[in-house]
Amino acid sequence: MRQSSYIELNDENLPGITGLLAYSPETAQPLLQLAEALLRSESTLSPGERELIAARVSYLNNCHFCHTSHAAAAIAHLGCDIEMIDDIKNDFQKMEISSKLRKLLDIAALVQKGGRFVTPEAIDAAKKEGASDKEIHDTVLIAAAFCMYNRYVDGLSTWAPVPKEAYQEMGQKMAFEGYLRQR
Repeated sequence: MRQSSYIELNDENLPGITGLLAYSPETAQPLLQLAEALLRSESTLSPGERELIAARVSYLNNCHFCHTSHAAAAIAHLGCDIEMIDDIKNDFQKMEISSKLRKLLDIAALVQKGGRFVTPEAIDAAKKEGASDKEIHDTVLIAAAFCMYNRYVDGLSTWAPVPKEAYQEMGQKMAFEGYLRQR
Protein backbone atom coordinates (compact mmCIF):
# COMPACT_ATOMS: atom_id res chain seq x y z
CA MET A 1 0.00 0.00 0.00
CA ARG A 2 1.42 3.36 -0.96
CA GLN A 3 1.49 6.41 1.26
CA SER A 4 -0.86 9.29 0.49
CA SER A 5 0.54 12.73 -0.19
CA TYR A 6 0.49 15.26 2.61
CA ILE A 7 -2.22 17.25 0.85
CA GLU A 8 -5.34 16.04 -0.92
CA LEU A 9 -4.54 16.03 -4.61
CA ASN A 10 -7.07 16.14 -7.43
CA ASP A 11 -5.90 12.72 -8.57
CA GLU A 12 -4.00 10.58 -6.05
CA ASN A 13 -3.16 8.13 -8.86
CA LEU A 14 -0.80 10.56 -10.59
CA PRO A 15 2.77 9.93 -9.40
CA GLY A 16 5.42 12.43 -8.36
CA ILE A 17 5.20 15.91 -9.76
CA THR A 18 2.40 15.01 -12.17
CA GLY A 19 -0.13 14.94 -9.32
CA LEU A 20 1.13 18.31 -8.08
CA LEU A 21 0.89 19.82 -11.56
CA ALA A 22 -2.74 18.72 -11.82
CA TYR A 23 -3.41 20.09 -8.32
CA SER A 24 -2.06 23.57 -9.05
CA PRO A 25 -2.41 24.59 -12.72
CA GLU A 26 -1.34 28.18 -11.98
CA THR A 27 2.10 27.01 -10.82
CA ALA A 28 2.23 24.04 -13.21
CA GLN A 29 2.65 26.17 -16.32
CA PRO A 30 5.78 28.09 -15.21
CA LEU A 31 7.33 24.92 -13.74
CA LEU A 32 6.79 23.06 -17.01
CA GLN A 33 8.08 25.99 -19.06
CA LEU A 34 11.23 26.07 -16.93
CA ALA A 35 11.78 22.31 -17.40
CA GLU A 36 11.23 22.68 -21.15
CA ALA A 37 13.74 25.55 -21.38
CA LEU A 38 16.35 23.85 -19.22
CA LEU A 39 16.16 20.38 -20.71
CA ARG A 40 15.02 20.80 -24.31
CA SER A 41 15.91 24.27 -25.64
CA GLU A 42 18.79 24.96 -28.01
CA SER A 43 22.09 24.15 -26.31
CA THR A 44 25.54 22.71 -26.96
CA LEU A 45 24.69 20.17 -24.24
CA SER A 46 22.41 17.51 -25.66
CA PRO A 47 18.99 16.93 -24.11
CA GLY A 48 20.31 13.54 -22.95
CA GLU A 49 23.25 15.16 -21.17
CA ARG A 50 20.97 17.70 -19.50
CA GLU A 51 18.60 14.92 -18.41
CA LEU A 52 21.63 13.13 -16.89
CA ILE A 53 22.43 16.26 -14.87
CA ALA A 54 18.81 16.43 -13.65
CA ALA A 55 18.79 12.71 -12.83
CA ARG A 56 22.11 12.84 -10.96
CA VAL A 57 21.07 15.83 -8.83
CA SER A 58 17.72 14.16 -8.12
CA TYR A 59 19.52 11.00 -7.04
CA LEU A 60 21.80 13.01 -4.74
CA ASN A 61 18.67 14.62 -3.28
CA ASN A 62 17.21 11.13 -2.74
CA CYS A 63 14.18 11.98 -4.90
CA HIS A 64 13.29 8.61 -6.40
CA PHE A 65 10.57 9.86 -8.73
CA CYS A 66 12.64 12.65 -10.31
CA HIS A 67 15.83 10.58 -10.48
CA THR A 68 14.16 7.66 -12.19
CA SER A 69 11.90 9.63 -14.53
CA HIS A 70 14.70 11.90 -15.76
CA ALA A 71 17.10 8.97 -16.05
CA ALA A 72 14.45 7.27 -18.20
CA ALA A 73 14.26 10.41 -20.36
CA ALA A 74 18.06 10.38 -20.70
CA ILE A 75 17.90 6.72 -21.74
CA ALA A 76 15.36 7.61 -24.41
CA HIS A 77 17.53 10.44 -25.75
CA LEU A 78 20.79 8.51 -25.62
CA GLY A 79 19.52 5.09 -26.66
CA CYS A 80 20.96 3.47 -23.54
CA ASP A 81 19.90 0.37 -21.65
CA ILE A 82 17.57 0.73 -18.66
CA GLU A 83 20.43 -0.33 -16.38
CA MET A 84 21.84 3.17 -16.86
CA ILE A 85 19.34 4.25 -14.20
CA ASP A 86 21.41 2.31 -11.67
CA ASP A 87 24.70 3.50 -13.16
CA ILE A 88 23.78 7.10 -12.31
CA LYS A 89 23.68 6.01 -8.67
CA ASN A 90 27.17 4.53 -9.10
CA ASP A 91 28.70 7.73 -10.51
CA PHE A 92 28.64 6.46 -14.12
CA GLN A 93 31.11 3.62 -13.63
CA LYS A 94 29.75 1.65 -16.61
CA MET A 95 28.51 4.39 -18.94
CA GLU A 96 31.10 6.17 -21.01
CA ILE A 97 30.68 9.91 -20.54
CA SER A 98 32.98 12.66 -21.70
CA SER A 99 35.45 14.22 -19.28
CA LYS A 100 33.63 17.53 -19.87
CA LEU A 101 30.29 16.06 -18.81
CA ARG A 102 31.92 14.42 -15.79
CA LYS A 103 33.26 17.84 -14.68
CA LEU A 104 29.84 19.42 -15.24
CA LEU A 105 28.27 16.65 -13.15
CA ASP A 106 30.83 17.45 -10.44
CA ILE A 107 29.67 21.07 -10.50
CA ALA A 108 26.03 19.94 -10.35
CA ALA A 109 26.83 17.82 -7.29
CA LEU A 110 28.40 20.84 -5.61
CA VAL A 111 25.30 22.94 -6.36
CA GLN A 112 23.17 20.17 -4.86
CA LYS A 113 25.06 20.62 -1.57
CA GLY A 114 24.65 24.39 -1.78
CA GLY A 115 25.66 27.13 -4.18
CA ARG A 116 28.61 28.22 -2.10
CA PHE A 117 30.18 24.76 -2.47
CA VAL A 118 30.96 25.57 -6.11
CA THR A 119 34.60 26.61 -6.26
CA PRO A 120 36.79 28.39 -8.80
CA GLU A 121 38.75 25.13 -9.04
CA ALA A 122 35.63 23.18 -10.06
CA ILE A 123 34.81 25.79 -12.71
CA ASP A 124 38.39 25.82 -14.00
CA ALA A 125 38.43 22.01 -14.17
CA ALA A 126 35.28 22.07 -16.34
CA LYS A 127 36.70 24.79 -18.58
CA LYS A 128 39.93 22.80 -19.02
CA GLU A 129 37.78 19.95 -20.36
CA GLY A 130 36.13 22.28 -22.86
CA ALA A 131 33.02 23.46 -21.00
CA SER A 132 31.82 26.86 -22.12
CA ASP A 133 30.51 29.56 -19.82
CA LYS A 134 27.00 28.84 -21.15
CA GLU A 135 27.34 25.11 -20.39
CA ILE A 136 28.51 25.89 -16.86
CA HIS A 137 25.64 28.37 -16.44
CA ASP A 138 23.11 25.83 -17.67
CA THR A 139 24.52 23.08 -15.44
CA VAL A 140 24.25 25.27 -12.35
CA LEU A 141 20.72 26.34 -13.27
CA ILE A 142 19.57 22.77 -13.98
CA ALA A 143 21.04 21.60 -10.66
CA ALA A 144 19.45 24.45 -8.72
CA ALA A 145 16.07 23.99 -10.38
CA PHE A 146 16.08 20.26 -9.73
CA CYS A 147 16.81 20.85 -6.07
CA MET A 148 13.56 22.87 -6.08
CA TYR A 149 11.61 20.26 -8.08
CA ASN A 150 12.89 17.47 -5.82
CA ARG A 151 11.91 19.31 -2.66
CA TYR A 152 8.48 20.07 -4.13
CA VAL A 153 7.83 16.39 -4.91
CA ASP A 154 9.22 14.96 -1.68
CA GLY A 155 8.12 17.86 0.54
CA LEU A 156 4.50 16.98 -0.24
CA SER A 157 5.18 13.24 -0.16
CA THR A 158 3.83 12.35 -3.57
CA TRP A 159 4.06 8.67 -4.40
CA ALA A 160 6.37 7.14 -6.95
CA PRO A 161 6.44 3.71 -8.58
CA VAL A 162 9.47 1.77 -7.36
CA PRO A 163 10.61 -0.46 -10.25
CA LYS A 164 12.67 1.39 -12.84
CA GLU A 165 10.79 -0.36 -15.63
CA ALA A 166 7.66 1.59 -14.64
CA TYR A 167 9.36 4.78 -15.88
CA GLN A 168 10.22 3.76 -19.44
CA GLU A 169 7.04 5.06 -21.07
CA MET A 170 7.20 8.27 -19.02
CA GLY A 171 10.81 8.80 -20.07
CA GLN A 172 9.90 8.31 -23.74
CA LYS A 173 7.13 10.91 -23.49
CA MET A 174 9.36 13.41 -21.69
CA ALA A 175 12.14 12.94 -24.23
CA PHE A 176 10.10 13.02 -27.42
CA GLU A 177 6.99 15.03 -26.55
CA GLY A 178 8.49 17.50 -24.09
CA TYR A 179 7.32 18.95 -20.86
CA LEU A 180 4.68 21.39 -22.05
CA ARG A 181 2.47 18.50 -23.23
CA GLN A 182 2.02 17.47 -19.59
CA ARG A 183 -0.67 20.06 -18.96
